[in-house]
Amino acid sequence: MSMTDPLGDMLTRIRNAQLRKKEHVITPNSKLRAWVLDVLKSEGYIRSYEIEKGEGGTSSIKVELKYFDGEPVIKELRRISTPGRRVYLGVEELPKVRQGLGIAIVSTSKGIMSDNNARQSRVGGEVLCTVF
Repeated sequence: MSMTDPLGDMLTRIRNAQLRKKEHVITPNSKLRAWVLDVLKSEGYIRSYEIEKGEGGTSSIKVELKYFDGEPVIKELRRISTPGRRVYLGVEELPKVRQGLGIAIVSTSKGIMSDNNARQSRVGGEVLCTVF
């Protein structure tokens, strides 16, 4: 069975694992998921991730979740642009998540990056999700 929203699936897996206080979560591997996880890692929302080879040539990503004083570092993880409704914004229109305390992950012509990096690079793009 094919998946219509792989990024939304990964974000839901992370949310559910943090609700259950899991140390890590496993999700199928794709380049888009790895690029989004790169941004989450560089911004300090997850500890790390690693790509694991599975049986039959499939691979998965093991994401190490991050907690502070027993509470998840990620308080809110919301998908903005969906397969049925794409949201493209210019550099001037990029959202500030919680007055700049959170980040928006944006797919730009220069790659997937946080909204702050997109503003510095002066590029807009598709707003994939917001993290707080």
